[in-house]
Amino acid sequence: MNYHTDSLAVAVFMGGRSVEHPVSCTSGTGVADALTEVGHEVHRIGITREGAWVLLDKEHSRLVISDGVMPEVTLDSGTPVRLSTDPAGPRLIDAQGRSVGHVDVAFPALHGPWGEDGTIQGLFEMASLPYVGSGVLSSSLCMDKGFTKRILAAHSVNQGPYLAIGAHEEVDLDAVAQQLGFPLFLKPARAGSSLGISRVTSKDGLPDAIAKARAVDDKLVLESGFEGVREVEVGVLERFDGGLDISYPLEVLEKGAEGWFDFDAKYLGSPEPFNLRPDFPEGVAEELQEMARTVFRALDCRHFARIDGFLAQDGSVYLNEINTVPGLTPMSGVPQAFSKLGFAYTEIIDRLVRLAARH
Repeated sequence: MNYHTDSLAVAVFMGGRSVEHPVSCTSGTGVADALTEVGHEVHRIGITREGAWVLLDKEHSRLVISDGVMPEVTLDSGTPVRLSTDPAGPRLIDAQGRSVGHVDVAFPALHGPWGEDGTIQGLFEMASLPYVGSGVLSSSLCMDKGFTKRILAAHSVNQGPYLAIGAHEEVDLDAVAQQLGFPLFLKPARAGSSLGISRVTSKDGLPDAIAKARAVDDKLVLESGFEGVREVEVGVLERFDGGLDISYPLEVLEKGAEGWFDFDAKYLGSPEPFNLRPDFPEGVAEELQEMARTVFRALDCRHFARIDGFLAQDGSVYLNEINTVPGLTPMSGVPQAFSKLGFAYTEIIDRLVRLAARH
């Protein structure tokens, strides 16, 4: 196959059952528009919050966050479809089992559970359908912040103090205060887009923060809250020869009402929340890039990822987390970071589907 000219039939999945549904709609729309622009045949598959799949009709083909209004896939957004797991048969079929489209590659632009956690990746594996992004095990491990931290500790990746709390496990408030101190960040273990996260400044604030996080996920991660750090992001993009293109670290500038990069700051704040070429002390950019490379390889990631970190005032670099399906609009962090290396948004998205098509 000529990876630069051959057109592919790509099913782009967006929406989904997680709380990140509207963010996924926006990412999926960006991906689908880019693939259409470069000449691929695109099927836009919306997944409702209840898990129903619909082939989006023209009226609902562009679902984006606009003027603070969150997009949503509903049953009225298109024609019900499902994926056949028979590798020899048609890929997308309607309620009567009739083919509604051939698919060469699946592109899950799905954030959070049931999209970024290895579940839909397992479905694609069963169907022998090539797909963009990390595999089942890698996706699952990277989605769970507690497991991610344990694995990366074995690879000597620098991380701040943390506690992982299992589903239904009681949280010992005194132990948390003693081991982590305040402020701290309390997060759902398996979610993204800063949803369910709280910055906690005292023991009295823990119960409400626990309830907020557990409304998203029963498993929790608590992390010491770094003070006075610079928040950075590094994009990783696989090459056709197996090597990695790693972006120059960008710095997150936008802050929410509580002083950190929360959901509103990410999606409803400034249209330019990043410094794409920040001034770092000597050697820091290279250290962040090497950390991103180590994390990507240690967790067996594939195709692309975003690695988030902190730069402390003393020059120390710390890992925050990894995202195997980061935001994918043209204005998201990874595409913006690679734009400074000369990569057009359409070029990035096109490379991802061609990487997937080789498998």
